[in-house]
Amino acid sequence: MLKTEMRNPHTTHIDRMTTAEMLAAINRENYTAVKAVEEASGAIEKVIDITAAAFANGKRLYIIGAGTSGRLGILDAAECPPTYGVPHDTVVGIIAGGHSSVFRAAENAEDNEEAGAKDIDAVMAGDVVIGVSVAGGAAYVVGALKEARRRGATAVALTSNYDSPIEKVADVCIVTDTGAEVVTGSTRMKAGTAHKLVLNAITTCAMVKTGKVYENLMINLKPSNKKLTKRMLSIVCDICGCEEEEAEALLTAHEWNIRAAVEAYKA
Repeated sequence: MLKTEMRNPHTTHIDRMTTAEMLAAINRENYTAVKAVEEASGAIEKVIDITAAAFANGKRLYIIGAGTSGRLGILDAAECPPTYGVPHDTVVGIIAGGHSSVFRAAENAEDNEEAGAKDIDAVMAGDVVIGVSVAGGAAYVVGALKEARRRGATAVALTSNYDSPIEKVADVCIVTDTGAEVVTGSTRMKAGTAHKLVLNAITTCAMVKTGKVYENLMINLKPSNKKLTKRMLSIVCDICGCEEEEAEALLTAHEWNIRAAVEAYKA
């Protein structure tokens, strides 16, 4: 039996726990997710370097999965443009069943291997495709990774079980061994948490390595709302050591491009 499908001996009586006891049990298990990511750091590091090299060459990262796994990829992809100022097709999230599956579960969509291959028809040689499947057996993800390799992309498997079908069709496999869930088989919990942590690390480090961050500041922000406009002013003030009025003048003169404004100040 897959570890992620086993019963957790620490929560067999969760239905009789108090609210405080349930919360404590869930939090104890969540620590497992962080530890599992730490133990998989070697493989994660390899994928970060592959992804950074792809970005440096103008290539893209695709994250594909079914259910929770697909939603995690879409979440990560959606957050990259506002955080790092990259085009929306730099990181692409794909979910089995299409757009509607983001909001309403389409449980049978993960069993369609042909659909997985078809849904990455925009993938090109040099791209990176991360197939996410906690159990590691989603036919949809298997199909996507097979097609990714056929197209000359790097196929990465992200799972929480060893020796899974997606591992066998991937160039690199990341296994976050989170074990049995608090509620048996509910892998949206700590397995999903571990995979969110992995995806955060991959995209964050790859963006840093390709110059999208200055020190630890978001150098490529766009003034798309009041909060981000204020943050851009604060970043210029921080880097240049100037007052907000001067920062605003610098940004205005350089079309609200932080890097250009800072370089002009330091020239």
